[in-house]
Amino acid sequence: MIEVEAYRALAERAALGRPISAVDAPDLWYLKRGQVPDAFQVLIGCRLSAARRLGKLLLLETAGPDGVAGPVLGLRFGMSGRLVVDGAAGVTGLRHSTNAPLARYDRFGLLFSDGGHLRVRDPRRLGGAQLDPAEAELGPDAGAVTVAHLRTALTASRAPLKTRLMDQSRLAGIGNLIADEVLWRAGLSPLRPAGGLSANELRRLHRHLRATVAELGARGGSHTGDLMNERRSGGVCPTDGRSLQRATVGGRTTWWCPWHQK
Repeated sequence: MIEVEAYRALAERAALGRPISAVDAPDLWYLKRGQVPDAFQVLIGCRLSAARRLGKLLLLETAGPDGVAGPVLGLRFGMSGRLVVDGAAGVTGLRHSTNAPLARYDRFGLLFSDGGHLRVRDPRRLGGAQLDPAEAELGPDAGAVTVAHLRTALTASRAPLKTRLMDQSRLAGIGNLIADEVLWRAGLSPLRPAGGLSANELRRLHRHLRATVAELGARGGSHTGDLMNERRSGGVCPTDGRSLQRATVGGRTTWWCPWHQK
C-alpha cells in the first residue's frame, strides 16, 4: 500500500486533466474479471479527474468532455508493478522486481492527446487492470483504520493473526513485509489466533500498525522496515539479538522472533 500511495501521488501530480487518446492493453491476462481490451476503449476522450487509493488498489476516476463522470480505472501492482507517467516512475526501486525501464514489461497504458503516457510496468505480471472495480469487497484502508475497525477484522477468528491482517476483505493494504514488521514491533506472534488478543494487545497492535505504515511511507517503501535486512537464514532479531524463525503463514514466508513475539 505504501508504494501504491506513491503511485497515487504521481498520478495526481502528473496525469490529472489530460485527455486520453488511446488505450494500450497488449496483455489479455492482465485485464481482470474477464474484461477485454475493447471494453477499455470507453476511456478514450475522457480525462483523469481524480486519483484515490484503497489499500493496494489505485483508483483513477474519469470524466467525459461534458464533465459527466466516466468509468473508474482500477490498477493493482502486486510486488513487481510500477506506475510510470511520461517516463518517470512513482517508485524508483522495488526489492522483488527488476527496475529496468524495458518496454516489454509494459502491461497496460493510457496515451494522452498531448503525446504523454501513463503505463503499468510489471515484469512478473502480478498486478492487473480493471474498469469499475468492486471497492465494497475491500475492508477499511489500513492506513486509516481505527481500533474499532481492527477489532471487527480480528474478533471471533481462529485464523492466524498474520493471515487475518493480510485478508484484504477485512483490512485493505497490508502485505507480507508490512505484516511481519508490524507484528515484530508489536511483540505479537503471527501464529496466534486472530481473535485471541486482549484489549491491551489490540490497542498495541493498532498503534504499531498506524505508526509503521506512516514511518515506512516516509522512508519510501514497505521494504524499508527495521526487520527487513534480517529476513534471511541466520538473521537475528534487531530487538534482542536472538535467531529469527522462519514459517509459512497464510501461504507467505514469515520471519518472526519467538522470544519476544508472544
